[in-house]
Amino acid sequence: MTALVNTTATRWWRDAVIYQVYVRSFADGDGDGVGDLPGIRAKLPYLADLGVDALWLTPFYASPMADFGYDVADYRRVDPLFGTLDDAKALIDDAHAHGLRLIVDIVPNHTSDRHAWFQQALTGDPAARARYIFRDGRGEQGELPPNDWESVFGGPAWTRLPDGQWYLHLFAKEQPDLDWENPEVAAEFDDILRFWLDLGVDGFRIDVAHGMVKAAGLPDVGYADQIKMLGTNVLPYFDQDGVHEIHRAWRRLLDSYGGERAAVAEAWAPTAEGLARYVRPDELHQAFNFAYLAAAWEAPVLRAVIDESLAASDAVGAPSTWVLSNHDVRRHVTRYGDGEVGLRRARAAALLMLALPGSAYVYQGEELGLPEVLDLPAEYLTDPQRGRGEEAGRDGCRVPLPWDGEVPPFGFSTETSWLPIPSRWRGLTVAAQSADITSTLSLYREALRLRRDLPALGDGRLTWEDGPEGTLVFVRDGGDGTRFHCAINLGGHASAIPLDGEIVIASAPVQRIGRRLHLPTDTAVWWISADGTPDAR
Repeated sequence: MTALVNTTATRWWRDAVIYQVYVRSFADGDGDGVGDLPGIRAKLPYLADLGVDALWLTPFYASPMADFGYDVADYRRVDPLFGTLDDAKALIDDAHAHGLRLIVDIVPNHTSDRHAWFQQALTGDPAARARYIFRDGRGEQGELPPNDWESVFGGPAWTRLPDGQWYLHLFAKEQPDLDWENPEVAAEFDDILRFWLDLGVDGFRIDVAHGMVKAAGLPDVGYADQIKMLGTNVLPYFDQDGVHEIHRAWRRLLDSYGGERAAVAEAWAPTAEGLARYVRPDELHQAFNFAYLAAAWEAPVLRAVIDESLAASDAVGAPSTWVLSNHDVRRHVTRYGDGEVGLRRARAAALLMLALPGSAYVYQGEELGLPEVLDLPAEYLTDPQRGRGEEAGRDGCRVPLPWDGEVPPFGFSTETSWLPIPSRWRGLTVAAQSADITSTLSLYREALRLRRDLPALGDGRLTWEDGPEGTLVFVRDGGDGTRFHCAINLGGHASAIPLDGEIVIASAPVQRIGRRLHLPTDTAVWWISADGTPDAR
């Protein structure tokens, strides 16, 4: 076991590698086929050995699970499906004992319709309804929604109650939006954050951090297919100026605790500069870089996103974050081409991401090279996001992890898993890959070890170097007499890269010929040279 987490001020979040645990699908500790907190606790040695710095856990609060936990009925209680509050405390303490920090999801834009507040609102109590966004409808009899806003999950963002009033839900109808203009709402969430901070968590991932404040008067958007505007256009229900006052207040709350408690925003903004507003010095610590996640596998596109991200973050003194996959998007092995091509690119992408300045997020299973499961039986396709189309479903990236054995559920549970694990994953289990030095798991372990050991990696800057068309090449100063180099070939053919130094890791076999590196397509490599030693040209 590694040393206890150092709780003194470290600014750890500036270059941490944070591992996302999708609680339902990580490890099942009680044998009911669903992942839980005891299951995670049992696998902490695996995560410490992998070499990550922190964990982010998706919601495990009491919930009817209309959106798999993102519809919270009680923010201070653990859902029995996942364990108990004692299990949560034990997990936090054990994570710290393994040298791992732990951040939890908080869902402030909406509650579950089973939350006590909304149940009270259903009775018609005006004070209870004032905590949510209730409005009279349009039309002669109020039969039309109050405006044209659309749910992220498809269809209107309004549902009418039998008494005639409508309530807003930017997601599922079981997720009514809170009204953050009501001071009761802010006070309640201050108390919720303190509850978990007092329990020992190291911070929060803020769900829909761009969504709590709506434009005055709730004006129409004027367009259909509004989801396509997310992150590219201003919407009256997202990225309004008022959200920043909420985040400033939360930053003051976090700073009142010791141990560098931190928060990361799940925020969408039309520009990199807009996203950087969420991480100004008096706001949040990080914001997810969705532009990087969505970037095409092309050198000019990736370089532009990297440059824009670094410039915007640097302008406000914040670190950039890098992420390839999460529980809401198709796994990048599949996005990058699937099969051998997709896996080869995913391995190269891992080395690129871990070499960039700032903090990186690893979604559970990407260290195993897991692809998206595209052939789940119809009876398992229950994601509410499928309301906007079958292709929008997120079930395929949420299939449980394969740990060991030859048949499903591969050690995830002693019973059938809540989503079926493909039998073809037998060669992708943790056990199978741990025994293979060429596996994707071995690649991640070595890359994360090097990231910790090499002074040039983590927080800091990079300098681009010239490279052949289709490649990205950059250098980082270690400050210890060494220079770190990363090159990745995203082009359609092999390229020759000048090399003067020692190769430390490559995503696929490479060949060195004298002072030249033969870099195959869809391959990344790291090497170290002495500071001031010119590369051969």
